[in-house]
Amino acid sequence: MTAHETTTSTTAPPRTARWERVAIAVVTATFGLWLVAWALIVPVFEAPDETAHVDAAVHVALGDAWAAPGELFVTNAVQAAKVEQATKPSSEWSTVSELLQNAPGASSTVNQMTQHPPTAYLAGAAVLRAVDFGDLRWDRAFTALRLADVLAVTALPLLAWASVRRVTRSPRAALVGGLAVFATPELASIGSSFSNDAPVLLVAGIVVWLATRLLTGDTRWRTTIALAVVLGALVWIKGTGLPAVPFVAVVVLFAGAGVLSLRQRVVRTVVTMAVSGGIGAWWWIHNWFAYGRIQPNGYTAMRPPKDFPPGEHPTLGHFLDVSWGTLARTFWGSFGGRAQVSMGDLLTAVLTVIALVVLVGWAFRRGPDLRVALCLAVFPALLIGIQNRTSAHSYLTTTEVAATQGRYYFPAIVCLIVLSAIAWRRLVPAGRARSWVAVALAVLLPAVGVYGFAVASAWFWNAALFPVTGRGLLRYSEIGPVPPAVLVVVVALVAVGLVASVVQVARADRRVVAPAS
Repeated sequence: MTAHETTTSTTAPPRTARWERVAIAVVTATFGLWLVAWALIVPVFEAPDETAHVDAAVHVALGDAWAAPGELFVTNAVQAAKVEQATKPSSEWSTVSELLQNAPGASSTVNQMTQHPPTAYLAGAAVLRAVDFGDLRWDRAFTALRLADVLAVTALPLLAWASVRRVTRSPRAALVGGLAVFATPELASIGSSFSNDAPVLLVAGIVVWLATRLLTGDTRWRTTIALAVVLGALVWIKGTGLPAVPFVAVVVLFAGAGVLSLRQRVVRTVVTMAVSGGIGAWWWIHNWFAYGRIQPNGYTAMRPPKDFPPGEHPTLGHFLDVSWGTLARTFWGSFGGRAQVSMGDLLTAVLTVIALVVLVGWAFRRGPDLRVALCLAVFPALLIGIQNRTSAHSYLTTTEVAATQGRYYFPAIVCLIVLSAIAWRRLVPAGRARSWVAVALAVLLPAVGVYGFAVASAWFWNAALFPVTGRGLLRYSEIGPVPPAVLVVVVALVAVGLVASVVQVARADRRVVAPAS
């Protein structure tokens, strides 16, 4: 064991007690069931861009080449499935093979997904082939894609818990951090649909967890190399992973300051970038030589450049108004494809303001974890900056404030949860007050998610009326993916898991934590 590894072991957090492991296992399993419920409640094709994502996987499963950006077109078979969904009961829906036979070829609708690496769609194609998708009714084949994403995203509470536990050393804060994943129903909706966002959530979460380990004293080479490998895998998947590259560079450069010399940290940073680049840079280098830019725009054919009408011009006020409202709404909960329903502009604005005030006001105050907080803030800050630059460019060149989606910040969701945990612990003094606040958060955070689920359920199945009526249940029984009773059982199990988790948070301050190893 080297000198710096000895130092690391003495600064490691206490070993987790058995009750903690059981508690986070319950939270993680509950979140997995929660994602299953979302996969069953949101109709196929009704999640953002899901038609294009599913179609891309079908193209790959059929052996089609990965076309240049803007040159892939949605298959007529997928378009025909959407028509069946809108016009027929599920008992009359076709198999995928029947759709391909009766509606061959491609439509005139551009599938923009070839602006991304094919990684997620290669995985999706493997899932389709594994379930013999041609013989399955189309909704069941495409639900299999969703469940594969559910399996990946289920680990998110575990990663949030481990990261918060590492930074705060608090079993209770870590458990609340795991429950915080429930607070963004949009994340559950995205994570339970088929898209390239779902694997990004998992791999980016692992990147952040490994980053917190480095920042809290685990300066072993194997941890650094693991971070480099996972970073390389992340940028294989989607461009939203690219901001993690400078984030990881900052983390490795500052991790171990006071234990490792500047020269050692620079060497580690260079090695990390070289390893991750060797693994993940291939697609982006290909783009540069093939298209002259790192991230081609698959929307060019659908949203070509145009000038503002005579007498009109871009204004900062309009840009900020549209961006703020859209980002807040689509971060917390805006469900559906082209026609969307929101949890409410007032609610999402209040949630955003509270989160920002607490985070900005208390996460970066002087303290032993200031360096950790500043390093973790790099990832979301880069996502915010890059997204707004893209949105502003779209506004100036096409007159539309586009690319304003709160889900683009989800790769940094674990960073945001850790920063929020730091902020809340500084805001609320230790003692009974902190215990009450922890329990309140453990109740309120999942409650936001439950409300979002209710809004989505009413929107998709009950003509936006709440509570759900017999009409909604009848509609679900006609075209839903499973009998309504199955969905009720899944939701009931989620409720039991959430109640058990809140009880564990309430009891956390009375538990005895095992001593450090």
